[in-house]
Amino acid sequence: MLLFCRTLTEEHICFQSESRISAELFSSLFEAVFRFRPESGEHMRKNGAVLYSCDVYAEKAADVFKKYRLAANAREIDSEIISTNSLGVFTAGVFLACGSVNDPSKEYHLEFACPEEKLAVQIMTLLNDIGVTAKIMLRRGQHIVYIKGSESIEDTLTFIGASSCTLELMNMKIYKDIRNKANRIANCDAANIDKVVKAAMKQIDDIKLIDRAVGLDSLSDELREVAQLRLDNIDMSLQEIGENLSVPISRSGVNHRFKKLAKMAEELRNGGAK
Repeated sequence: MLLFCRTLTEEHICFQSESRISAELFSSLFEAVFRFRPESGEHMRKNGAVLYSCDVYAEKAADVFKKYRLAANAREIDSEIISTNSLGVFTAGVFLACGSVNDPSKEYHLEFACPEEKLAVQIMTLLNDIGVTAKIMLRRGQHIVYIKGSESIEDTLTFIGASSCTLELMNMKIYKDIRNKANRIANCDAANIDKVVKAAMKQIDDIKLIDRAVGLDSLSDELREVAQLRLDNIDMSLQEIGENLSVPISRSGVNHRFKKLAKMAEELRNGGAK
């Protein structure tokens, strides 16, 4: 959390966060290590968010640099201080200092807003080493390490100990998948209904043309029955028409009869009534 502070010099250390919990955690951890509690403050941002700050000055700041072997001219993760089995805890501190995750119902995005490029590269490398796909971009002068894939975000949250958040994200992903599937089915059903109605309207146009030109009585019993069923039931599918005939036939059989009617209607339109 110290490495990713807003200000980190031997004269002044300033930790800032919009999270009261993160600011309080920083203060309590600092007090546990140095027996000194940072000065706390808060002020309202233009966007209405409250920014909480923890400040350490002069000798106490110099003590921090000495204890953690911090460089005065550049921030760098000291791998000797962080043992392999505490990488997750360290990364959790980085997230509390400069991390954020978007609402998964809108998009999958987790990021670390790093104060220096070298730190961003080190964090990206650390994440890549645990199998997480992370990249860097520059935004308003800040080096942002970001993660887009839902699985990579889940792995990162689990790695830093936020297992309940991982479960929440997984549940949201399942919900979104089910919702998207339901939408696809609904869209498909709507398209199919539209297709059936358009085909039925064309069949009715053909049948009415035949009725006006030569009369439905001129048709064979099979064609007249299927034509009458269609006139009376615009919303029936071909299969349903087939099932409601005096002698039930298959969907393809009904389709074949409508093709005969369509051919007859086309001949009438071309002036060759038969």
